[in-house]
Amino acid sequence: MPPTSRPLRKLGFLTIGLFGEADPRRGHESTLEIIELGERLGFDSAWLRHRHLQYGISSPVAVMAAASQRTSRIELGTAVIPLGWENPLRLAEDLATVDILSGGRINPGVSVGPPMHYDQVKEALYPDTAEAEDFSYERVRRLLDFVRGKSATDFSGVEGFEVFSDRVQPHSPGLGRRLWYGGGSLSSARWAGEHGMNFLTSSVVKAEGADEGSDLDFAEIQLSHIRAFRAHHPDGDEARVSQGLVVIPTDSASPEQRAKYEEFVVKRTPRTTSPQGPARLLFAPDIVGSSEEIAERLHAHAAFREVDEVAFALPFTFEHEDYVQILTDMATRLGPALGWQPAA
Repeated sequence: MPPTSRPLRKLGFLTIGLFGEADPRRGHESTLEIIELGERLGFDSAWLRHRHLQYGISSPVAVMAAASQRTSRIELGTAVIPLGWENPLRLAEDLATVDILSGGRINPGVSVGPPMHYDQVKEALYPDTAEAEDFSYERVRRLLDFVRGKSATDFSGVEGFEVFSDRVQPHSPGLGRRLWYGGGSLSSARWAGEHGMNFLTSSVVKAEGADEGSDLDFAEIQLSHIRAFRAHHPDGDEARVSQGLVVIPTDSASPEQRAKYEEFVVKRTPRTTSPQGPARLLFAPDIVGSSEEIAERLHAHAAFREVDEVAFALPFTFEHEDYVQILTDMATRLGPALGWQPAA
């Protein structure tokens, strides 16, 4: 088994937080219980995936706020908040507030681009400015400035009985170092590095610079993004990168669970054989098996060998008890097999 160049230092997981339309509280409660379990198992971080107009977490900042009051140590992140749906100034206020409430534990991950199905939602989202909205990296830069304490206005002082600040309040001093960019392209990796962000790389990358029909290696493409990010980051090789593959350990799974997990992976495998859609998105194969088998495959993964933080993605459609089993195996079997030690 090839050794990793960076011992696994931080183990995290990512959840979409599904719920049923008739009983949304049950799904949100399940998500909070999973985060509490993650803390008890020693995970370093729990991440929330963002979904709008779907039956998943539409307000991860609110869910992080709730989770922050039910946990004391585990870091809480978003992977990712699509900024096309957000006002950077208002989001900066919300993020800083939750960071203060959590004791400095949140790790907001963001991305840019037009909202999904923009033609169908733009009149509801931006009825007066839909054609003028800027969905470029500039939207991230504005958020960075506000979170890092740059002025949002040229007015501050006392007016009557009220005191006004020229920057976002509350200001959480460490939050600016804990902002992440979720990217799957070389340009995103470079931009995140140049602006001193952390970098989230997932199970999806863009197959850039490759001819149709040429062989593509997901791990090598992802590795090139990680190296480009660090080459442009002030911290160089010490700049933080987290990898988010779909990993399903089966050590303590029942026969029925193993069958379900394997069927899930089989259904999703065809999309990993070639780039998908106009954006030429390349998906990483999901990894299912014993912790020993998964560790062997990860140690052979070129991009995994380059990172010391992971946020393994939980499959979207499983049941609460499945997540309990998967997380327990990750913390007690897979993490140690990767050289990780649970947090105290």
